[in-house]
Amino acid sequence: MNREQISRLAHADHPIAAPLDDESVRRLLERGLPQDDSRVLDLGCGGGEWLLRALDAYPKLRAEGVDVAEGALARARESAAARGVGDRLVLHGEDAAEFTSPHAFDLVISVGAPHAFGGLLPTLAAAREHLAPGGRVLVGDGFWAQKPSPEAVEMLGELTDLPAMMDRVTADGWTPVYGHISTRHELDDYEWAWTGSLASWALDNPDDPDHCTALTTAHTHRVEWLRVYRDVFGFVTMILRPTSE
Repeated sequence: MNREQISRLAHADHPIAAPLDDESVRRLLERGLPQDDSRVLDLGCGGGEWLLRALDAYPKLRAEGVDVAEGALARARESAAARGVGDRLVLHGEDAAEFTSPHAFDLVISVGAPHAFGGLLPTLAAAREHLAPGGRVLVGDGFWAQKPSPEAVEMLGELTDLPAMMDRVTADGWTPVYGHISTRHELDDYEWAWTGSLASWALDNPDDPDHCTALTTAHTHRVEWLRVYRDVFGFVTMILRPTSE
């Protein structure tokens, strides 16, 4: 069972692969889109849920997504066709960090995917290359809500606290124009959904050769969440504009 398979099963009941509820996603898209006929790009789109929701809400919008996970892109195409928005969605199976486009975008999305670029600031640098004049970036990343243990740092990486993150972002030439800090409910709901969906699949498929792997992965993730990072990890999703064009 590879990482893409695990992610697909774990996000079955929480298709937005980040600790955000439906209302938060709706509001962030509303604040991020400068006009109804915007052109939107998602770098590291996975199953394309951000783009699908934007296409559902804005009938004139055009969207493109980039990801290396061909299985996720295939599911995104199927979902787009089923929702009647496939004619306005283009998907690219390639490394988001190397993607180029002949046109610019009014909104560039990259939520929970800084690993694809090597960190938050490299993510923003990549997004800037695709941004149209007056455009915005919708980016989401983790931060330390409290002082982490060495085990938490080893597990989740060298994050900063939220004020330090804002200092880095503004020093890099960006101005936040809106943001959302995930609530405790959103954070916990995401983790319960991730572990619960994966565990439920394993219990429903006891004869599958991946049954034990899925059940063990769900258990390990749940223990790490509850014992290592639940009380110290936070997640923020920001809408940023270049401080100077």
